Amino acid sequence: MFPVPITFYYDFKTLDAGQRQCVMAEFAANGAKHLVLTHDLINMIMADITMADTLDKEMSDAHLSFVDAHAPFGQFMDLNCPEEPFRSQLLMRHKLHLKIAADMGVDTITIHVGNDYYYPQLPLNKHIELMKEALDQILPVAEDNHVTVCIENIWCRSNTPEVLLELKKQFPTDALGFCFDAGHANQMDKGRLYERNSAYDSYILVDAQPEYDDRIQEKMLPYTVNCHLHDNDGQYDTHLLPGYGNTDWQKVIRLLKKTPDLKCIQSEVIPLRNRIPVKSICQTFNQLFNNQQP
Repeated sequence: MFPVPITFYYDFKTLDAGQRQCVMAEFAANGAKHLVLTHDLINMIMADITMADTLDKEMSDAHLSFVDAHAPFGQFMDLNCPEEPFRSQLLMRHKLHLKIAADMGVDTITIHVGNDYYYPQLPLNKHIELMKEALDQILPVAEDNHVTVCIENIWCRSNTPEVLLELKKQFPTDALGFCFDAGHANQMDKGRLYERNSAYDSYILVDAQPEYDDRIQEKMLPYTVNCHLHDNDGQYDTHLLPGYGNTDWQKVIRLLKKTPDLKCIQSEVIPLRNRIPVKSICQTFNQLFNNQQP
C-alpha cells in the first residue's frame, strides 16, 4: 500500500476543450483522482491567463485534482542554457511556472537541469555552474510558494545522479528534491544491450562514452520526492506502459516503498503517442500498487 497519490500524465496539447473534458471524464470513470499539470498545460496558462480558471473548473467537474507538475523544458528553457536573452527570460518563466503550480494546488514541479549536448563546447563543470546559478534564483520562489522543485535523471553527463547529488549538496533546502525517472534509469542500464541508444547518441556529441549504471534509483532515493514511471526496452525513451519493456518493476516498487519523502507516484506513460487506452493505464497502475489508490 502506498500512502501517496497516483497521478496521470496525458498529452493534451492537440486536444480542444471538449476533447480535453472527455479525457478527464475517462480518467475519472476508471478510478483516477489526480492528473499531472503538464508542461503543455502550463504553457497554455502562460499564453492565456484565463486558462487557469478554465482548467480548474474542468478538473473540478470531473472530480479530479492536480497534485504535481512538469515545467516547460528544452534547449532554451533548461537550467544550463548559457545564451542571452534566453537565460534571463527562462529564469523569469520558471519563477512564474512555480507561481502557477502553487495557484493550481500543486506542491511538486519537475524541472530539467539540461542536456549538455546542446552546448558541447562547454565543460561539464560549466554546465553545473549554470545550473547552480539558476537554482539560486529559482529556489527562494519555490520556498515562498511551498513548492518542491524536483530535478530528474535523464541520459546525459549533465543529469546523472552524481550531478543531481552535487546540486542537492549545494542547496540542502527542502524546496529542492529529486524526480526519479524509471524510464530514463532503464535506458542508462539496459542501454548497454545496444550499439546505439539515447545515451550513446548524446555522449558522442560531447566526445564521451556513456557510463551505464544499474543503481540510479538507489543513489537518488534519499532525496526522491516525485517519480516518473514508464517503460522502454533500454534503447530509446518510448514512455510505454509498465510491462511493455524490460524495466525491473519489482525492484522499482521495492525501492519506492523505502523512499522516505515520496509525495506522489506519477504515470508518465504517453497515451496518444503510443495509442494506449486510459483504462489500461489506470488498471496497470492500480495493479502495480496493490489496488490501493488514494
